[in-house]
Amino acid sequence: MIVLTGGAGFIGSCFLASLNASGRDDVLVVDSLGTGQKWKNIAGHSFLDIVSKEAFREMMADDDVDDVDAVIHMGACSSTTESDADYLYDNNYRYSVEVADLAFRKSARFIYASSAATYGNGSRGYADTTIDLEPLNMYGYSKHRFDLWIRSNGFDTQCVGLKFFNVFGPNEYHKGDMASMVRKAVDQIRSTGTVRLFRSEHPDYEDGGQKRDFVYIKDVCDVMMTLLERPDINGILNIGTGLARTWNDLIHATFTAMNLPVSIEYVDMPHGLARQYQNFTEADMSTVRRLLPDVRFRSLEDSVTDYVQEYLLNEHPYL
Repeated sequence: MIVLTGGAGFIGSCFLASLNASGRDDVLVVDSLGTGQKWKNIAGHSFLDIVSKEAFREMMADDDVDDVDAVIHMGACSSTTESDADYLYDNNYRYSVEVADLAFRKSARFIYASSAATYGNGSRGYADTTIDLEPLNMYGYSKHRFDLWIRSNGFDTQCVGLKFFNVFGPNEYHKGDMASMVRKAVDQIRSTGTVRLFRSEHPDYEDGGQKRDFVYIKDVCDVMMTLLERPDINGILNIGTGLARTWNDLIHATFTAMNLPVSIEYVDMPHGLARQYQNFTEADMSTVRRLLPDVRFRSLEDSVTDYVQEYLLNEHPYL
């Protein structure tokens, strides 16, 4: 059996689709569907059952999880603007420790989600071998704290942590403000014909010229499937393309995918966000390239075109 926490969320549900495609449907999904449309992410996929995080914590405490050969831990609060530090620490750190302990006790393959938010403003680079980091927000700190726990216990030789950069693609519609800019841009273009981007707060970057390492969910899932099948590969690894692109590039690609002329309006960045804003992120992919030399990532333009035309403009935009 595979335990997949966050299995109804963005990355989790897409990975569930990949597991099904590989012939695995013995998956225990740990997630909460709530009252929204999140259930649609898993409606077309096969799995054993879905249980809440709270129920799963009880199952782990009672040692009531048997025959586990892999634990894929994608469940976390991913909001970079969440202000409840106690909640983030419990949800993203303590809970992760409990899930990791289960995996190691069961000698199961353990793959978990870290984040590029651990790198803070990037002043110390984006190498996944760097330990001394200063995240800009509590979300990043909670993820960094768990990475440190993994490393300090020597577990980085037994599992894989994935520092996801800016992942986008189908099944993220339920994320609201935390959805990708591609998703938001298509909505804005449909309603107003114009996309709003933040003006730059830094003299080294023009308006819309701030850069991110945008990586497509389908490429992410391909890497995750490879790592699931390769228990000999371990460590805390960056998952990005290794090539930063501007917000302007992203929006131009979105308009092109919709066959529409580009129209961008630049607006002031909220003061609170400006203090913790990352003007540049780019994954150092040297570790992944060394361990997985055959891994390839789509271009930004190809990724955006696939997402927009096959999903966002489709009547059924789910993977």
